[in-house]
Amino acid sequence: MHADGPALTERQQEILRYIYEFGQEWGFPPSIREIGAAVGTPHPSVISHNLRRLEEAGLIEREPRRSRGIRLTEAGLAFLSASTTGMIPPEGLVSIPLLGEIVAGEPIPVPSSDFSLMGAEETVELARSIFRDTSDLYALRVRGNSMIDALIHDGDIVIMRHTRRVENGEMAAVWLRDREETTLKRVYWEGKRVRLQPANPSMKPIYIDDPSQVEIQGKVVMVIRRLH
Repeated sequence: MHADGPALTERQQEILRYIYEFGQEWGFPPSIREIGAAVGTPHPSVISHNLRRLEEAGLIEREPRRSRGIRLTEAGLAFLSASTTGMIPPEGLVSIPLLGEIVAGEPIPVPSSDFSLMGAEETVELARSIFRDTSDLYALRVRGNSMIDALIHDGDIVIMRHTRRVENGEMAAVWLRDREETTLKRVYWEGKRVRLQPANPSMKPIYIDDPSQVEIQGKVVMVIRRLH
């Protein structure tokens, strides 16, 4: 790897960008066949070969035996943030406040129901080109493994967009008012109750019978994987 990052072929760069753009649009990674269709290569073996090269370069990680187990690493995001002449200049970066931790597991008490009150001693830097509007973005560090099937692991960082409403199935930071607890789950509005669904088959969903006790604080728009 040279100073400006790994040397990739044009096809590998196209695949890397498509993985990112697909994930932004759909909220989950593309399959090998979808990648092949997008880059004009119908042979899965060719895509698999290029994915191995991207993995060896440290730009993606793959979950074994998962058809959609592809994740851009921090290095992969940084590579996409680079210009054609090298790393982008500082004015091309935006600092996202890292406001604390969010639990992907059983909810635990937090100091406040509003993450913006917690302050931000750290930041996460992203290319301005990744998001058109960064004014309502913040970052949280994940604790726990209840969202591992959504490729979110303990220690990862999630980029959140502040919102008070999410659609069924979207991943959100949820504040439970009566319990004074917070958690990261997929949210499902089911009539007079709310289901907070983990993405881990070994864990059970949380059911909230009074929807007024559920406060959405933001939805996940990006995951930055911690390298192990």
